[in-house]
Amino acid sequence: MLRGSCLCGAITYEAKGEAGAPAACHCTQCRKTSGHIWASSYVAPENLIITGDVLWFQSSEKAKRGFCPTCGSALFWQHKDDPFICFSMGSIDGASGLTLRGHIHTATKGDYYDIAAKEPQRED
Repeated sequence: MLRGSCLCGAITYEAKGEAGAPAACHCTQCRKTSGHIWASSYVAPENLIITGDVLWFQSSEKAKRGFCPTCGSALFWQHKDDPFICFSMGSIDGASGLTLRGHIHTATKGDYYDIAAKEPQRED
């Protein structure tokens, strides 16, 4: 089980069961949300126990993002067609034991950084 929280501690969560291998997303929305890139893992919604009042923002027709309304921490992402909910790797309290599986949406990554050529990458 993984435990996580926002910066101020008003929202905590427990991800029960096996979490999926995290990916680093470089799309424009994720970069604007996080200030750089968004790295997240995922579990089935019934395996994510959230305590506190998450503010959900509908960021597109198909996806929403969950934030702490007090400190602004970006914590969750959910696509309406996916059977899982993503949680921010940066919000995990302590070690995760997970390994990044690669980088996605690299076609829209920022121009101010590079991704190591040996890292798995997907443009979309």
